[in-house]
This record gives sequence, structure tokens and C-alpha cells, in this order.
Amino acid sequence: MSRTNRLRVLILGSTGSIGTQALEVIAANPDRFEAVGLAAGGGNPELLARQRAETSVTNIAVADAAAAEKVGDVTYSGPGAVTRLVENVEADVVLNALVGALGLEPTLAALATGARLALANKESLVAGGPLVVKAAQPGQIVPVDSEHSALAQCLRSGGAQEVAKLVLTASGGPFRGWSAAELDAVTPEQAGAHPTWNMGPMNTLNSASLVNKGLELIETHLLFGVPYDRIEAVVHPQSIVHSMVTFVDGSTIAQASPPDMKLPISLALGWPDRVAGAAAACDFGTASTWTFEPLDAAVFPAVDLAR
Repeated sequence: MSRTNRLRVLILGSTGSIGTQALEVIAANPDRFEAVGLAAGGGNPELLARQRAETSVTNIAVADAAAAEKVGDVTYSGPGAVTRLVENVEADVVLNALVGALGLEPTLAALATGARLALANKESLVAGGPLVVKAAQPGQIVPVDSEHSALAQCLRSGGAQEVAKLVLTASGGPFRGWSAAELDAVTPEQAGAHPTWNMGPMNTLNSASLVNKGLELIETHLLFGVPYDRIEAVVHPQSIVHSMVTFVDGSTIAQASPPDMKLPISLALGWPDRVAGAAAACDFGTASTWTFEPLDAAVFPAVDLAR
């Protein structure tokens, strides 16, 4: 791919965990990608200003008007700024890494442009539901969550009519094996210490309670059109196998890699093409153990509540 036909990427939520890693992926692959716009809520204006300087991106949106003044010389500011950026900056890929349901309007705006939507903002899909699904062209939404990225890869191994079951994996979070009584005394600091993933605070806390896995269950149903009774969640503490698909012949295809969000980010940006060296591969020359266990629905009811 020449520099003249690099994929133009618009990053919504550029100062968050996914956004900052996406910028690292883009910087490491200048022949593949080009950042053409950055958007943020405004919680870290200093970082956004540094990102603008480092990338030379001129199209900037900040949802918080006061924070926009600290950034200085932004293209759009205040309520609706992120959506206006999406509507007015031409991009091949829109990465929605915003946090919460406020990402719904930018998600719909991105779909309306015809750009590929690299979706990390699962809340917009969960909140929008059929509204988002109806607005999307076939294959327009490519998931960034590691579990759904894994499912998208595994599903390429067979036709839709051959799929028997989708299996989401969960690390179990910092409270795996705890009783309901023990959970009464947990602290925010304990909940924020995820054993395998480095995520933003909201996803980290939701992962501790497995609320995040409940949202991912809904996201799985909406993205892939598989009924809830054919979607399973299992605990896999090592976070190496990110999800699996079982086919009607009894075969199960799994996607495995060390926990590193740069892999699903790079795949979503370049889909369906892979990005060489995006992340480290599993070392099968070193002894290791992968374990799977049932989810304790009595202590962590979020997944069943999501069905």
C-alpha cells in the first residue's frame, strides 16, 4: 500500500486507553494508516494537545467547551462536537473508543458516512440495539473488543448455517473465586486491579463485576445475529483464548494470543487484512497451562441478567 492510499482514520476517544494505543498502531504503520481527526470528551486536554502536536492532525473535537479552551484552536467544541467532526471529516475508518452511551450519536453518524466503524464503544450498540444494526451496511461494523474480534476471526472458518455455538471467555476479574459475602467488603482499588488487561477505569470496574461480560453478551447477539441460547460465557483466567466458535460438526475454532489490545485494534483498522507485528504471538515452546471453568452466576449474575 502506497502512502497515497493509506487508510484515513478518525479516532473518537483519542485520550483513552484504546485511543492512545490506536495512535501507537498508526504511528508504527505509516504506510498503512493516517490519523485525520481526533476527538475527546475533554478529561485530559493536555494529552489531547500533545497528540495533536505529535500527529499534526488539524481536525480536533472536544465535547467539553472549557477543556477545548485549554487545548486551543479546536475545530469543534461543546455538545455535538464529536458528531460534527464525524460528519465533516472524510475518513475510511472511524474508531469509536468513546466511553458510555454518549457514543451512540457518533456511531450512527459514522455509519451514515459509509466509513468502516471500528467499534470499541460497546455501549452505543447495546443502547441503540436494532437502531444501530439497521443503520449498518453488511460488514460495516468491525468490533474492537478482543472477544468479538476473536469471534469475527473464528466465524470465517464456516458458514452461518454451520455455527452451533459462540463461546465468550472471561478472565473472571480480580474477584474470581470470591463468595458473595466476601464481595461486600471490596474496595474500588481492589476492583480496579484487573489481573490481565490494562483498560480504562470504567471497563476495569465493569469487568470486576462481570457487567462488562453481560454487555459483551448483548453485543455478540447484535453483531452476529446468534440467539442468546447459543452464546455461552466461560471463565479463562489466562486471557489467552479470547473467544471460540463451535460448529455443527463438533469442531471448535479458537483465537489465541497474549493479552494485548493492539492486536484487535490493528485488525479493526485494517480489516480484513492483518498488520504484521501488531502484537506478540503465543510461545508454544514454553510450558503453559490454559484452564476453563464455569462462570459462577450466583455470585456474578450480570451475564444471566443480560440475556
